[in-house]
Amino acid sequence: MSTTKKITLTALAAALGASTLAACGGSSGDDSAGADGGGSKTVTLVSHDSFNASPAVLKEFTKQTGYTVKVLKSGDAVEALNKEILTKGSPQGDVFFGVDNTTLSRALDNDLFTPYEAKGLERVPEAVRLDKDKRRVTPIDSGDICVNYDKKYFADRKLAPPQSFDDLAEPAYRNLLVVENAERSSPGLGFLLGTAAAYGDGGWQDYWKKLRANGVKVVDSWEIAYNQEFSGSAGGRAAKGDRPLVVSYASSPPVEVLYAKPQPKVAPTGVSTGTCFRQTEAAGLLRGARNEAGGKALLDFLISRKFQEDMPLTMFVNPVAEDAKLPPLFTEFGEVIAEPRTMAPEKIAENRDQWIQSWSSLVLK
Repeated sequence: MSTTKKITLTALAAALGASTLAACGGSSGDDSAGADGGGSKTVTLVSHDSFNASPAVLKEFTKQTGYTVKVLKSGDAVEALNKEILTKGSPQGDVFFGVDNTTLSRALDNDLFTPYEAKGLERVPEAVRLDKDKRRVTPIDSGDICVNYDKKYFADRKLAPPQSFDDLAEPAYRNLLVVENAERSSPGLGFLLGTAAAYGDGGWQDYWKKLRANGVKVVDSWEIAYNQEFSGSAGGRAAKGDRPLVVSYASSPPVEVLYAKPQPKVAPTGVSTGTCFRQTEAAGLLRGARNEAGGKALLDFLISRKFQEDMPLTMFVNPVAEDAKLPPLFTEFGEVIAEPRTMAPEKIAENRDQWIQSWSSLVLK
């Protein structure tokens, strides 16, 4: 996820955007240890910008294992994965977080990960275990990529917000939607796959022609789309964004409540529930990791109840562990998507690159 979904009075950085958490407790210990991690007290997590965790939770990991977590952020999920592919065999860190069902085949085809079965995996449903036979990745969270809307904009104009893909192409919503670049952004790619799932191999291109004719705006990242262009977010309002529709997540509305002062009783943003695509994120032990033992310990911790219960209000995603409880604010203001669009990983792998190329020719040129 793409993309931390953490808002200040002027900006929302998220699992959705960007934050600057570099490490918890610094980088103590000998980082020159060999591949078995002998002697190294630091384990490096390479991630997209949306990774976030409470300092207290990372300190708990250190207390339990003796390892200090260093977080190395590498841009949007697609960008971060591309960087790891370029450095495969000599990775920047020990664990990579942020590969998902839309990009998994690229990571596996490039042999990025060493197989490992994380302790506690039995608490994770089979349905979300990506690569479950070889266990090269461990599922961490899930979320639904959906169009969000600015409630005030639509209420002021007495216009019903769109609820489906079809609605977005209607003249009433001309020049209102901003989306992320499917070449560069995980939510942008997820939204493209959602339209392919909705309209089929032969219909999604015609749909995007309609969106383009209806004034869809494309920007490079979730951060730009949500925190600068979208009129419904705190960051977007500060930046005088003028697009009341944005591709984000079903879990974005709680962010706008949690960090507002005073907290509103009703979220200022809503979710177009008929535009959603289910995303599952995973982490893997990087092949060639310098601290393999620390990397395995970190993967165990990422699916522990402690970490899983921290995620909803730090990264605004759903935990995958069945015993993890959701906080009331997340359940009250988040949207539960009963029937999101999905697509088999095999079909994504077979078509993704061709679809992205076609989409780019159609929408960007």
